[in-house]
Amino acid sequence: MTFPDITPELKAAMPQLRGRLLANQSLAELTWFRVGGPAQVLFTPADEDDLAYFLRHLAAAMPVYVVGVGSNLIVRDGGMPGVVIRLSPRGFGEISVDAGIVLAGAAALDKRVAETAASANISGLEFFFGIPGTIGGALRMNAGANGSETGDVLVEASGVSRDGNKHTFSNADMKFVYRNCGVDPAIIFTSARFRGAIAAPEAIRARMHEVQTHRETAQPIREKTGGSTFKNPEGNSAWKLIDAAGCRGLRVGGAQVSEMHCNFLINTGEATGHDIETLGETVRARVKENSGIELHWEIKRIGIERS
Repeated sequence: MTFPDITPELKAAMPQLRGRLLANQSLAELTWFRVGGPAQVLFTPADEDDLAYFLRHLAAAMPVYVVGVGSNLIVRDGGMPGVVIRLSPRGFGEISVDAGIVLAGAAALDKRVAETAASANISGLEFFFGIPGTIGGALRMNAGANGSETGDVLVEASGVSRDGNKHTFSNADMKFVYRNCGVDPAIIFTSARFRGAIAAPEAIRARMHEVQTHRETAQPIREKTGGSTFKNPEGNSAWKLIDAAGCRGLRVGGAQVSEMHCNFLINTGEATGHDIETLGETVRARVKENSGIELHWEIKRIGIERS
């Protein structure tokens, strides 16, 4: 599918824009599943000021969606109308430590944040070592692993609203819940500050090693996957419910429920976005029929079906 090219009119309306605008840019190559159609416009802002300028001059009716490294995302095969914003490490990837506080841009990899904290002998952020995403996604989803989550260590987050204004959010403002936050979905997070505790470097490194070992032995991290597919229901584990419903190894087209960890869906090679989403919905239906429990997607699904 090809969308009308609106980049010339966007550039004309924003003469001071410094970031890059691309028309009909493939999103499949930006996601871990490697599926999906194009973005009508893919915008990579130069920095926070450039992002604010862009949003301030963008028509209010234009759809906007922000992506990170695409580790927790299904893009449908018809692609994404409107503007997809991707924050790049060059403008949003810096990580620094000041007086025991870790400052990280929204495009910084969670794993690098854990490594930077460890180098400064700051503990409490080791769980980020096992999350294959960026800080922006971690803020939006209250990402967590191994018994800890983003809300446990966040001091404050910064972001830009749809009207181009900049905002700062305290931990309380974020209204964190399990795998989500209560901040307006239109806010694009740009950076965050985290606080841990000073600890012995050996203990921090040992904890990070535990996190990595768990990932390598329990999750299909070398497959084309999107991480945990469904949220764990209260008092239960999604993977156990999926296994009990007989879905381990289940296939739809080129998509398969992982044999290794059945809360992971994988692209075996030639899957489409439709295959993966259909497989997920099939799993949800079978679990509901078997246990009476309704699973809710943790993976984000965006875009339109191919016509």
